[in-house]
Amino acid sequence: MPLSACLRLVFATLLPLGPALAQQPAAPADSSSATSAGRPLFAGSLVPHLVAKQFAFTEGPAVDKAGNIFFTDQPNDKIYKYDTGGKLTVFLTPSGRSNGLYFDKQGNLLACADAQNQLWRISPQGKVTVLADRVDGRRPNGPNDVWVAPGGGIYFTDPYYKRDYWPADHPGPAPQNVYYLAPGAKQPVAIETSLQQPNGLMGSPDGRLLYVADIGAGKTYRYRLGPQGKLLDKQLFVSQGSDGLTLDTQGNVYLTGKGVTVYSPAGQQLAHLAVPAAWTANLCFGGKDMKTLFITASEAVYTVPMRVAGVR
Repeated sequence: MPLSACLRLVFATLLPLGPALAQQPAAPADSSSATSAGRPLFAGSLVPHLVAKQFAFTEGPAVDKAGNIFFTDQPNDKIYKYDTGGKLTVFLTPSGRSNGLYFDKQGNLLACADAQNQLWRISPQGKVTVLADRVDGRRPNGPNDVWVAPGGGIYFTDPYYKRDYWPADHPGPAPQNVYYLAPGAKQPVAIETSLQQPNGLMGSPDGRLLYVADIGAGKTYRYRLGPQGKLLDKQLFVSQGSDGLTLDTQGNVYLTGKGVTVYSPAGQQLAHLAVPAAWTANLCFGGKDMKTLFITASEAVYTVPMRVAGVR
């Protein structure tokens, strides 16, 4: 999501950590709803609970093997850790203005480091390795979201959102593609070039499917994953774009933007969560049992208790 657009909507000032972590319910959300098929997904109220509201713009949540959730505050150049005990700490700063995050099987945190348009690998100790800083012989527009396939291949989107902190010599918009970085490779390969503005993406845990949200076109597509990371059998999943997305173990798909919208694997709307924020950027599941839906939304982060678990 373009930060310049979202930040104009952010109106909250910074709040102390302590009271914000008390898990207080957010303001009533009258437009939250669920169908008879969607209601069993939720453990209680559909109203998101406030975790903290002290940020400029939150993004990129990802969960580690223990269920701890990491997310970014991109304007403030920080990656936070929200552990399974409810404690919030800073994991890394500066963080390369990181946006989307995802953990690999080795416990490293992959980050779309927007400051210099790079893809990073961050060790558990905070050591940074640059995995990619060129696509098709040029600097990326700005890696936005990332997913690691079971075999170790890395998929990431590269939409163009101009950042105020980019240097004056930053190149203009380039093709906005989806890229694949094969295990051990040094150069990503463009594997989807037909989308208007690809943004959020997530694959199924068996490595067979990939969902990609074209936020510019207002659509989300589903692909079958083929050899060498290829995307096959492109199908329109729903006529809704998304900033970020995630899946649960039943194959339901969670999209963001104006709140959170949940779809069945067949593309039927199951629920809508009205999040009390200017923009809902991203989400993931976390917690020890993977049944906490964690939502990054403008200057705040929220949780919703679930009966269904999310995929790691």
